[in-house]
Order: sequence, then structure tokens, then C-alpha cells
Amino acid sequence: MAGGSFATDSVAKERAQQYKGRVTLYVIITCIVAATGGSLFGYDIGISGGVTSMDDFLQKFFPDVYKQKMHAHENNYCKFNSQALAAFTSSLYIAGLVASLIASPVTRKYGRRMSIICGGMSFLIGSALNAAAANLVMLIIGRIMLGVGIGFGNQAVPLYLSEMAPTHLRGGLNMMFQVATTFGIFTANMVNYGTQNIKPWGWRLSLGLAAVPALLMTGGGICLPDTPNSLVNRGLTEKARKLLEKIRGTDDVDAEFQDMVDASELASSIKHPFRNILEKRYRPELVMAIFMPTFQILTGINSILFYAPVLFQTMGFGRAASLYSSALTGGVLASSTFISIATVDRLGRRPLLISGGIQMITCQVIVAIILGVKFGDNRELSKGFSILVVVVICLFVLAFGWSWGPLGWTVPSEIFPLEIRSAGQSITVSVNLLFTFIIAQAFLSLLCSFKFGIFLFFAGWITIMTLFVSVFLPETKGIPIEEMTFMWRRHWFWKRVLPAAA
Repeated sequence: MAGGSFATDSVAKERAQQYKGRVTLYVIITCIVAATGGSLFGYDIGISGGVTSMDDFLQKFFPDVYKQKMHAHENNYCKFNSQALAAFTSSLYIAGLVASLIASPVTRKYGRRMSIICGGMSFLIGSALNAAAANLVMLIIGRIMLGVGIGFGNQAVPLYLSEMAPTHLRGGLNMMFQVATTFGIFTANMVNYGTQNIKPWGWRLSLGLAAVPALLMTGGGICLPDTPNSLVNRGLTEKARKLLEKIRGTDDVDAEFQDMVDASELASSIKHPFRNILEKRYRPELVMAIFMPTFQILTGINSILFYAPVLFQTMGFGRAASLYSSALTGGVLASSTFISIATVDRLGRRPLLISGGIQMITCQVIVAIILGVKFGDNRELSKGFSILVVVVICLFVLAFGWSWGPLGWTVPSEIFPLEIRSAGQSITVSVNLLFTFIIAQAFLSLLCSFKFGIFLFFAGWITIMTLFVSVFLPETKGIPIEEMTFMWRRHWFWKRVLPAAA
């Protein structure tokens, strides 16, 4: 039931209409710098697929896959099927999953800024190990260190952006993380395109250049302030008040600051946030923390981004053509995110998620039909159908880029009350990395088994997630981050699930 005094919620009453302030240059700069953490995630997604399609890399670390690849037309769908090769890509994400759980208490006790610094330094170490790798063990250890960096970065950066941004621009500024991610993917694709002909060490350059986003993230973390919410939560209320006045450009921040203090008082009384998030009063947040990242990965986007060069070579594209096509999809993804930034705080989250889902379903089905009819063992696609496949995949990536790509991170990061915020974000990141690991490890085998049906497999999941959003996700546009609790109590379904307000 709605109404009453919310003694068990983050804030006692809604003060959104009393929030003052404007968009300051300071808050925009801090959000842009913090968002560079997303470039780590993006660079790795983009670099892995290109490197695993390079002959010099395969000959050194995966000679069996290289021999298999040479039999290009014996079984087009299975020529890259190798669990060891998949492990190179996926090992990073299982390490990230574990790291995100460790990052949660670090983020809560020492601030968002400290997690950003830890993530950047770990990624820097991993990039050095990968560039200098002399054997497969060294290569995998480097990947694990990269995973630790991503676990910390993905835990802290979305929270940082949500807490620093003013309510009416939170969606757009939060999406700076996705912009950085897509820019990292596109940059990695262009790096792979440039290093493919540098023999025999081009792959080392591709992997080593991951140090660039790592340096940006580490340097940014050192220079940035922490968020007012985090400072209040750690007892630094005077410092938090001064920072809030600075980022809002006004001294009249009483309402917003009081919301932070109220939320912090409740957060301080909760010693076990992971245990508390299982309580019935946090059921909507827990459901979204699990299902939003799960569905984001089950769109199939990471399969296309991880293995784009491999996927295009499977379809009969040459090595250079496959890298060029994957660079094109990376460019489309990077540019499409700006559509979401321009519209998310005007149209809302739900319309973008639903429209993007419908377009992705259509594209997956079209690709499946083309491959099912025109492609198979000992057959390559004609030039015309190859171009059509690339165009349709680009349309799929475009739809993901304005919908589930950025919003799969934005929605979870803005819905948690302060007392469970670090735990909730940790669950979101862990679930995302778990399913990223599963899909990365299984995709080459699924492609071999399902053939063109792999696209129908993902289309089915997108149908389910589009229905899920339309039924269970309320609109979060324009709602202050500390007052999300009221939103759930107004939703037709969740108000029946939540316990009565005290």
C-alpha cells in the first residue's frame, strides 16, 4: 500500500520538487572523466575477437585452432570451435565476477573513487602481462588481472555517475559509461585493423594498448572527488555539503542534502547489505539487479562484439574484410549511444527498451533466414547477401546501442536506495559478468551446434525481455535517486508484492 510514513525506506518523504541547482561545467567534466572507466570494458570486448582471428596469435597459443581454420569449407560453422580459445575470452569475466563481489565493500567503506583507482591499476598490470605473454599461462593470468580491473570499474563507475548527476539529466550523464564502452570497442576494432599486418607481433600491440584506457581511468580516479552520497555515508557531511553546492552551482541544496543524510542514517544502521537486499521490501530492486544484466547479455550482443571477426570469417568473409566489418559494427554501436543520450531523459527508459527490443528481434530473425537459406557447409554467401547480413547486423547493433546497451547499466544503477546500493550494484555487475562468461565460453560451441539457429535462440530471449520490461519495469525518468522507493509502491504489480509501509 502507498501512503503512510516510510520508516523502513531511504527517505521519509518526497522532496523532489524542492531540489535546486543547475547543470555545472564541473559535474559534466567529472562525469566524462569517470566514464572513461567504461573504455576498459569496451576495449577488451573489441580487442578479443580481432586478436583471436589473427594467424600469428593462433599459431603461438592455439595451433590446433589454426589448423582447423585452414579447412575453411569443411564445416563453416565449426572451424573456430575450441573451448581453449573460448577460455581466453571468457576467463576475464569470471575473474571480474569475483572481483565485483570484493569491490562492493571497498566501494561502500572507502568510496567510489578508491574502487575506480583499484580497477585502473589492475587493468594496467593485466595489459602489460598480455602484451609480454610468452605462454598460455601468462596470457590467462593477464586476462584475470584485466577481469579484476573490470569488476572494480563496472562496480564503481555507474554508481559514481548516478550519484553525481542532477536528477533531470541522470540518464544522459550515466550513459557516458556506455559511450566510453562503445568508443573502446570501436577503438579496439580500428587497432586490430591496423595491427593485423604487423607480423609477427601485431597481436602484442593490440593487447598492450589496453594500458591507455587503464591509465586514463587510474589518473581520473586520482584527480576526481568522491560523490556527496559516499562522503555522507562515511561521516564527512561538511565536505559532502560543500561538494554538493559546487556540483549543483547553488547554496540552496537543503532538500537534496537532507535526502542524502536520511538515506545515510538508514544505511549506517544496516551492517549486512547483501543479507538485507534479500528482504521482501527490496524485492523489486533485487529482481531488476538480476534480470536487467541477464537480459542485456542474452540479446546476443556480446557474441557479435567478442567474435565479430570470427563470425564474419565463418560467413565466408576474408580476414581483412571481417575485421573491417567488425570495425563498422563498432562504429555504429558508438554512434547509436548518442541517440539514447539525446532521448532518454525526454522519452524515458521504457520506450527505448521496448522499441529497441522489437528492432533487435526483427534483425535476428532476418539474419537467421538468410543464413538458413543461403549459407551452410561448403557454401559461402554471395557478395550481395554478405552485404545484406552486415547491414542487418549493423541495424541490430544500432537498436542495442540506444536501448539495452546503455539502459542495461543505467536502470540498475539508479534504482537502489543507499543502504543496499553497493550490494545491489555488485549483484548487477556479477550477474552481467557471469552471463558474459557463460555466453563467451559457450558461443563457439553453440554456433557449431545451432548453426543459423543461434540467431533465433537470441531472438527468443529478446522477445521475453521486451515483455518483461513492458510488464514489470516502471518508468524511472525524472525521479530522484533517493526517492525511487515511492515509485515501486505506485506500480500496479510491485505495490502488491511489497510489505505495508510502517
